[in-house]
Amino acid sequence: LRRIPQHVRALGFLVKRSYRPEWGDDIRSHFSVDVLDGRPGHELLFQHRRLVSSYLKAGSDPDGSWMVFRLRTDYVPARKIQVEDDITVSAVIPSPFEGGQASFKFVENCEYRLFQRPDDAVVKGKDSQAEADLAAPARFVSNFEPLTSADAQRILEHTIEFEKFTEPMRIRIQNVAKAGRGYFVCSNSPRRIQGKPTGNMRYLQDRPDLTDPLETRAAEMGLRLRRNLGPNDPVWTPVQAVLMGRRNNPPDRKAGIKPLAVYNPLHYQELPEAFMDFIASLSGKSPSTTGAGSEGALTKGPFNALWAVHDLNNALVSYILTGLQVFSTPAGYVGSKYRVDHDLSLLIPEIWARLTPEERDARALMEKGYLEKVANFKFNGKTLAARRLGWRINEHFLHAYFGRLFNDPTAVFPEDMLQPEKQSLRDFADGVANIVEGHRQAAQLYFDDGSIAAACPPLRVLLHIMTQGECDGLTLESREFRSLFTRASLLKSTWYRERLVRQQQREVSHWQNRSADLKRFTSQSHNRKISQALRLRERLEFARKRLREVSQPGYAEKLTGTLGADAILEPD
Repeated sequence: LRRIPQHVRALGFLVKRSYRPEWGDDIRSHFSVDVLDGRPGHELLFQHRRLVSSYLKAGSDPDGSWMVFRLRTDYVPARKIQVEDDITVSAVIPSPFEGGQASFKFVENCEYRLFQRPDDAVVKGKDSQAEADLAAPARFVSNFEPLTSADAQRILEHTIEFEKFTEPMRIRIQNVAKAGRGYFVCSNSPRRIQGKPTGNMRYLQDRPDLTDPLETRAAEMGLRLRRNLGPNDPVWTPVQAVLMGRRNNPPDRKAGIKPLAVYNPLHYQELPEAFMDFIASLSGKSPSTTGAGSEGALTKGPFNALWAVHDLNNALVSYILTGLQVFSTPAGYVGSKYRVDHDLSLLIPEIWARLTPEERDARALMEKGYLEKVANFKFNGKTLAARRLGWRINEHFLHAYFGRLFNDPTAVFPEDMLQPEKQSLRDFADGVANIVEGHRQAAQLYFDDGSIAAACPPLRVLLHIMTQGECDGLTLESREFRSLFTRASLLKSTWYRERLVRQQQREVSHWQNRSADLKRFTSQSHNRKISQALRLRERLEFARKRLREVSQPGYAEKLTGTLGADAILEPD
C-alpha cells in the first residue's frame, strides 16, 4: 500500500466516489481526457466535465505562508447547522433504555441572533455570509468604520478591487453611491482607533436555521428516514460530542503576555482535568479582550446573579450522568510557530462528523494508540504538571482518520505541531506553569468568597487540589479521587440523593402553588367566563394530578438520571 503513488490513490478515491453499480465493469467510458496536439492530455474529465481539486487551509507557517492541503477528490463537505451561541437552555433526562444506560442531554438555543466576529471579512469576498449579512438592512454592527456615499463612490472607482466583493456587498455599495447620502458599513473596513484598524469587529447575525430553514429541515428529514420515523413523530437529537475551543497565544514578553499555546490540534481531558480548565476559564490574547487571563463565562460575575459554583455543580452532574467526553481544539496558535486562527475549529468537526460513536470514543482511541498521554516533565530543576493537558492525538490518529478528508493525511500536521514542546521547550514550560498558576488563582476565589461550602464533594476536593496540591492525602492522580467522577460513584452518593430529594420538594411546592392559584382564580364568580375560555378547571385537575404524582414517597427515585436540584446557600 505504501508503494502506491499518491496520484494513483487520489484517482482511486475519485473512481470510488463517482462509481455507480449500474456501470458494472464499464468504468473507462465515463472518464476521459482532452486531445491536445493530437495526443491525450493529462487533465482527467468525468462525463466530459472538468474535475476540480479542492484544498483546505490548516493554519500558517512561521513565514506567514498558508499551510494548504489537497482534499480527497471524493470529499464533500459536511453542512454545519449552528443552533446555539453564548446562551443555551439544556435539560438532562434519564435514558428510556434498560441496562443502566447514560442519561441524555438536549439543548435549545434561546437567542434569535448570534454575536459574530467576522475576522475573515477584511479580505474581500472571503466571508460571503458576513458580506451578505452586513449588506442587509436593519443590522446591529459594532466597530465598523462609518462610511459615506463619497467612500462608496471611491470604492466603485477601483473596479478590480470592487469586483472581489460578493454580489450583496457590491449591490449595497452601488446603492449608497447612487443615493449620494447616508452612512453605511463595508465588510472589509473596521473602525480605526488611534489610526489603527481594530481587530474586534462585531455584528448580530439572524440565526441561519431560522432565516433559511431548508438545511435544518433537510437534516431532520434525513434523521426521519434513517430512523424510520413518521412525519409527526418527534425527532430527538441529544448532544453526542463536546468539541470545545480554547484560545491560545505565543509569548509576548515585552507586553507581559504569558504563553498558552501548549495544546496540539486535538486534546482529550478526563473530567478532573477538564473541570480544572472550566473553573479557570483561561483564555489567550484576543482582539475582544484587553489581554489574556481568566476570561471565561464563569468569571463574568455581572452576567450571573448566582455563585459560579452552582453552574459547576450542575455541569459536573450533567457530564457524569451523560458520559459526554471533553475534547478541545485550539484557536489562535499551536505553539509559537503555527498560527491557526479558527481553521482547526472548522477542520476537526469535519473529521468528527465522519467518525462513528465507537471510533471517537476516548477509551477506544487510547487502546488503539491514537491518543498519547502528556506527561509531567522537569525544566530548569522544576517538575511541571503537564499531565493536566490530558491526552493528545498523534500521527497514528492522522493515519487512521485524516485520510477521510485529505489525500496525504499524515502531512497535515508536522511533528512539532503534534508535539508543541519541540518548537520551544521554554515556551512550553512557561505555558504549563501559566496554566497551573491560573488554576490555583481561580480556585482560590471559591475559598475567598465562601462558595467552596456549596461545592459538591468531587468539586470541593478538586478545588483543594488546585490550590494546595492535595486534599486529605488525595492528589490528582489518586484512584480514590478520580473514582468520585464516575457514574457509579455519583449514583450511590449521599449528596446526589439529596439533590433528588430536594428536586422532589421543589416540585411538590410548585404544584401546590399552581393548584392553589388556579383554585382561587376559578372560585371567583367574576372569573367564570375567562376560566371557561382558558379551560382552567382542566388545568386545575392536571395540577392536582401532578401534585399527587410528585408527592409519592418513591418519586425521588424516579428522578435518578436527572440533575436534581442544587442547594442554594446564602452568603454571609
